[in-house]
Amino acid sequence: MDAGAMSAATPAYGMALFDTALGRCGIAWGPVGIVGLQLPGRDDDATRARLRALRPRMADAPVPEPVRRACAAVARLLRGDAAELRDVPLDMEAVPPFDRSVYAAARAVAPGATVTYGELARRCGTPGAARAVGGALARNPFAVIVPCHRVVAAAGRPGGFSAPGGVAVKMRLLAIERSAGSTGTTLPVHPG
Repeated sequence: MDAGAMSAATPAYGMALFDTALGRCGIAWGPVGIVGLQLPGRDDDATRARLRALRPRMADAPVPEPVRRACAAVARLLRGDAAELRDVPLDMEAVPPFDRSVYAAARAVAPGATVTYGELARRCGTPGAARAVGGALARNPFAVIVPCHRVVAAAGRPGGFSAPGGVAVKMRLLAIERSAGSTGTTLPVHPG
């Protein structure tokens, strides 16, 4: 999906729910890219509410083709198939500059691979900022497109995960990616 396709065929802002192997995810978009992607909440209303928190006037809308392709890629990833999400354009207008750098570095981590918060801080050019990286990932509005689930704490601990379902969903996402035959470097992740 390219940014030109988003602006040419996409209404100002919209959102929709779509089915995946984990449940109904939510996606929100604007003229320049995806505004947010939410993993399944406790119900559809909770997922919609998390999307509306990104843009208060967000409303359900017909899904344009570039967004439909992004949804299909996310659904493939969540059922354990190979899916490339690095090229999905993101609307980062409301994202602070530091968070943008963290998200760019996280998007470079291969599916199924993991890095520590400290390593991601180094990759962002801010060694020693592991806590700040964790904060940026906790605010990540682009779950799985910005793969914060691939970032773990030191010594193989899973660290946090702010999406619905918490660390259990993080571990499940990593297991899904690893079962799809990832070739990235992985750190062993120990529950708890």
